[in-house]
Formats: sequence, C-alpha cells, structure tokens
Amino acid sequence: MMTLLLLAALLWPLCVAGNVVWQAYRTPVATRRYFSLIWLSASWPALLLAYAGEAQWMVEAWMLGGYWELNALSRPWLAFTILLWSLAAVHGRGYFSAEQAKAQAGDQAAERRLLRLALFWPLTLLGNVLLIVAQDIASFYLGFALMTFAAYALVVHSGSPEARLGAKAYLILAVIGEGLILGGLLWAAGTAETVTLEGVREGIASAEQGALMALLLWLGFGVKAGIMGLHVWLPLAHPVAPAPASAVLSGAMIKAGLLGWLNVLPLGLEGLSPALTQLGNGMLVAGLAAAFGAALYGIWQRQPKAVLAYSSISQMGMLTAMVAMGLTAPGVWPLLLPGLVLFAAHHALAKGALFMGTSISEHMPRLPKPLLFALIALPGVSLTGALAAGMVSKWGVKDALYKMEHTSLIMLLTWAAIGTAALVSVCVWRQWQQRHSGGSDNFQSGAWLTAILAALITPLWLPLPEGSVVPPPIGEWWGVVWPFPAGVMLVVGGFYGLRHVRIKRPPAGDLWWLYSVVAINAVEVASAMAYKCQKVKGASVNAALVFERYAMGRLTRLLSSEAWMRHHGSGLMMAFAVVLALLLLWEGLR
Repeated sequence: MMTLLLLAALLWPLCVAGNVVWQAYRTPVATRRYFSLIWLSASWPALLLAYAGEAQWMVEAWMLGGYWELNALSRPWLAFTILLWSLAAVHGRGYFSAEQAKAQAGDQAAERRLLRLALFWPLTLLGNVLLIVAQDIASFYLGFALMTFAAYALVVHSGSPEARLGAKAYLILAVIGEGLILGGLLWAAGTAETVTLEGVREGIASAEQGALMALLLWLGFGVKAGIMGLHVWLPLAHPVAPAPASAVLSGAMIKAGLLGWLNVLPLGLEGLSPALTQLGNGMLVAGLAAAFGAALYGIWQRQPKAVLAYSSISQMGMLTAMVAMGLTAPGVWPLLLPGLVLFAAHHALAKGALFMGTSISEHMPRLPKPLLFALIALPGVSLTGALAAGMVSKWGVKDALYKMEHTSLIMLLTWAAIGTAALVSVCVWRQWQQRHSGGSDNFQSGAWLTAILAALITPLWLPLPEGSVVPPPIGEWWGVVWPFPAGVMLVVGGFYGLRHVRIKRPPAGDLWWLYSVVAINAVEVASAMAYKCQKVKGASVNAALVFERYAMGRLTRLLSSEAWMRHHGSGLMMAFAVVLALLLLWEGLR
C-alpha cells in the first residue's frame, strides 16, 4: 500500500499535467476548465502518503540507485507542504475564475496564461514532493531543480513588466543557487564516494575541505531560503505572482532550502572542525541580520505582498540562526530540531493564509469589515507567537535553548519577533488602505479560512514524533506574547510621529538595484574591453596580412630564380668543385 501511494504521489501530478495538454488540444476553449477536480487532486495522493506512516524504498534501477524514505523529518515536512499546496490549489480555482471567464470568451492572452500555469503547477508540486522523500543525491537534486525552474511560470503569470522583472530576478538567483548546490553535492559526493544525502553529511563532517563544501551548499540552498544577500528575488517575485502562487512560494518552496540544509549539513555531530564551527557562527550572524534587517526595511513598503515577502525573509533569518546552532552547539540540536520543524510548519500555513488574505482584501466577501480584517490578521498574530500554534512553536524553540542556557540567542529571537509583529501590522494596514469590494469566490474564501484554521491548530494535525510538542507553562505566556503588542505599538507610534514627515519609500528588492547597477557597469566595462580587443584583433589581422603579402612576394621572387638555377646548375657545380679543389690544395701546401 505504501509503495502504491508513493507511485501515485509521484506519477499523478504528471498525469494531471498530461491531462492539461490533452485538454488544450481536445477541448474547445469556450468549454475548457483549467482548474477542474482532476487538477485540484494533483496533491491528494502525496497528502495521504504523509499520513500513511514511515517507510523506505530502494530502487536499484533508478539512475544511480534510488533511496526514498518517510521518516520523523520528512513525514511532517511532506504533510504541511502538501496541505498548503492543496489549499492553494482550491484558492486558485476561485482566484482565477474571472480570468478563466475571459479565456472562455475568447481572450487568447488569458488562455495562454492559464494554460501555462495549469501545466506547470503540478510539475512544480511534483518536484517539491520528490525532494522531500528523496534521500539519494540524484533524486533530491532532480526534484529541487524541477521545482525551481517550473515555478518560473508561477511568478511570470501576469506577463506585466513587473512580473517579468520579478521572474527574471527569480531565475537569475535560481541559476546561481543551482550551480552552488550542484558544485557542493558533487564535491562532497566525490570525496566521500557516496550517492546518499546521509553520506554527504558524514563526508562533510570528516573531509579536510568540509567547511568549503558546506559553505557552497549553505549558499546554494540559501537562495531558496532567502538568506541575506541572496534574498532579493523574494520581494520582487511575491508582489507580482498570483496570491495562490505566492502562498506556495513563501510557505512551501522557501522551506525546500531549509530542508536542504537539514539533509546535507552535519548538524548535531560532535567533534566538528573549527572551520565548520566558524561557518556556523557566520550562519548565525547572517540569520540574525536577515531577521532584523528585513523587518526594518519591510515596514516601509506600500504593497502588502512586498511586506509579507520581507516578513518571510525575517522569519527565515530566525530559522537560519536555529540551524546554525547545529554547528556551533551540537548538543542543543536534538532538543531544537522538533521545535524547528513545528516552527517551519506553522510558518508555512500562516504565511500561506496571509498571502491568500491579500486576495480576500482585494475582493472582500460580505462580512463585517472588523471581523474580516480580524481574520486576515489572525495568522499573522499567531506568527508572532501571541496565540495558538504560534505560541507553542515559539516556546518549543525557546525551551530547547533555555535548557542549554543560550539566553542571548533567546533574547535576540524575542526582539526579532517584535519585527514580525511590526511587519504584520503594516501589512494589515496596507490591506485596509487598498481594500476593494466585489466579493470573493467560495473556493477562494473557503481555502483561505481553512488555511487560517490549519495554521492555528498546527500541532494537532502535524505528524510529529510523540513528545515533540511542548505547550508553554502559564507562567511563560507573557514572555512569548509581549513582542506582539510591542511591535504594534512601535508601528502606531512610528506612523503617528512621522505622519507629517515626507519620507521617500525604499524600493522593494533593496540590494537588487545595487546588483543591477554593478552588473550593468560590469557589462559596459566588458563591452568596452571587448571593443578594444576587437580593435587590437583587427589591427593584428591587418599587420599579419601585410606581412603575409611581403613574405609571399619575397618567396615568389625566390621561386622565379629557380629556372635560372636549373639552367646553370651544371656550370655552378663545376665551379663549386674547382673552388673546393683549390681550397684542399691550399690546405695541403700549408
């Protein structure tokens, strides 16, 4: 049964993609439904697989040998990832209903957009499923690359200039990340002579150059996880992608980078080299810098989805700092890992609900506005740790750090939570300012409400090992909750104090624009150098042609004397013989 579920989880998305192509050729445009029940069901077998239990599969005929596994890490990861994919698909059915009506009415541009998205959505899902269950290098990288490049269609969907820019930024960073990942995996696999992710992890721990291998993999997966410096695609891609696509990009796909770290870095292993420990310190600093820097920059954004993108960067910065503890303090890792998985799962559903909520505020259903915006804000409040699953997930991390006496990191993560509260407050305020009536589709609002509920009760449905969920004692509630009111008051006070001050809003993408200037100048310098080289090449070719003509002329004149030499050859030889005889005679007489 487990094997059948695995096959269905991997093959059914391919069948769904094939059905999209079939419908494109066989079904008239006027009656074509891009988001049918078959399309919605692409993720359902994988969701069943996540709850079927733990299992292992060895497939010798698969590439270098397939090794797939559902264990204490991959089961909950698959569960929250596929649940979000399922809810986002249902949300998308309502979200794209107006665009589908345009396509059925003969709008060819809408038809192409929907066909492209309907085709690449299940392929992106397939890559996400494969990388979660894979434990061999080939399968993992195949899934990661498929998910990465198929998701380009989700970002570029609208085809607007902003969408093309966001998709370009996403693709450029994706190519850089894939190169770093492939280099790190091949280096580590070749050194350790292994084809499994576990072998890579052990090889990095023992290799002389293990820190450099780990650095490549940290940076490569960090592109997807949004580490500082490589995060610039997130605030450019999220605002332009459709809300369902943004939900899975920020909730599920961004976690693929985090899962990559957990699979290949030697986290929790004792006796690591000083270089690996130093890398952990660098990861810790980078994570905290992202947590605080993204919050400070994101609160100035006007577009709600851009604010949420910076919130994702900030939250992933916290997770990066937690992962770094696996290298700098291996003893805390067994205690920290369950809390980290719950943190990631809650963030995935809460952030997915927040992104879906941006479409709800753009097409408000017939609900009282205070109730509607309270629901929109609810997953964000939980994300700060102020209630429900958010409180439990934050305490799970803090409890592990308390037990190992890492109080400084607890304090920094608590302050970073103030930034999360500020970003959520700004996002909801921007949604209120940009709200529009018009009514949401039942599928759209239903999936959004379900995502909110799933985010609030994450520990109840997530298949974590027994004893992984530790609710905070009542005496610790205030220590977890207080960052939320502090962040809200900070935003209110800032808006009130600066209401008469004209401040130029920083653009979304921050370092992207610096990178663009540097890249443009580098291209211009390279073009100028190429032009100079072309001129030098032209001059060299001309000089070579002149020399060639001169040499050929001299050679031609030499060849023209050949006939004279043949005619007088016998006389010259006799003269040469006489001269030689005279020289010999002279030598004899001396």
